[in-house]
Amino acid sequence: MDNYLIIKPPKGWFHVDIKELWEYRELAYFFAWREIKVRYKQTIIGILWAVFQPVMATIIFTVFFGRFAKMPSEGIPYPLFVYTGLIFWNYFSFGLTHSSESMIGNANIIQKIYFPRLIIPISSSLVGLIDFAVSGVLLVVLMFYYNYMQGFTNFLMVPVLLVLTFLASVGLGSFLGALNVKYRDVRYAVPFFIQMLIFLTPVIYPVSIIDAKYKWLLGLNPMSGIIEAARFFILGSNRLDLKVFSISCIMSLCFFVFGIIYFRKTERFFADII
Repeated sequence: MDNYLIIKPPKGWFHVDIKELWEYRELAYFFAWREIKVRYKQTIIGILWAVFQPVMATIIFTVFFGRFAKMPSEGIPYPLFVYTGLIFWNYFSFGLTHSSESMIGNANIIQKIYFPRLIIPISSSLVGLIDFAVSGVLLVVLMFYYNYMQGFTNFLMVPVLLVLTFLASVGLGSFLGALNVKYRDVRYAVPFFIQMLIFLTPVIYPVSIIDAKYKWLLGLNPMSGIIEAARFFILGSNRLDLKVFSISCIMSLCFFVFGIIYFRKTERFFADII
């Protein structure tokens, strides 16, 4: 008698098989490594693009918002203030963009074999950690240059902030990636959404300039509290709005849970309509 493997959809409103994801960890490594090679193939400066982008953005923001608009930076040198926010923002935007496009980009393998589909958006977001690490080295250099090194113990909070950023990007990316399978114009809306969202995130300005009664709205953007906390722990800024940070942490978890629920509820149809 032939043996059959029957694959059934998961039960329950929120189900993530951690054991199964771990069993397929080598596949996640393959997806991530393939994306890294494709991204930097036939480039002149290679991995240095991870530094070039935030540096150019920092220069532009410093000139127009730091010098001309006189944007406050809570006593922190404005280039350092902006660059710290940018490297976290870039990791979030990278994970969100690539996760939302990952299902379409891997359509061929999705149609041919079974594996936990959640590996695809997760591996896409993990790739951004390489850019973050490279950009983080320059951040340390800038801190020494401006004589703003508060002690390496301050960096102990960075993994926590990265996890929160990862949860937000994977959650939203998984939702948009699943949505993109059915509605292909999502891929055009995401870049526009990200361009607008950076101005609703305290990358070029501090949370303190927002009126107190509206700060909770800023916290609905998970990156608001994360970036503000990064400046507090890494640069030793004088302020950390706990209300904004708490709301941002909750929103990161909510986005992750919502994104995974939607992804898991719709993934059974991916191979049929992708």
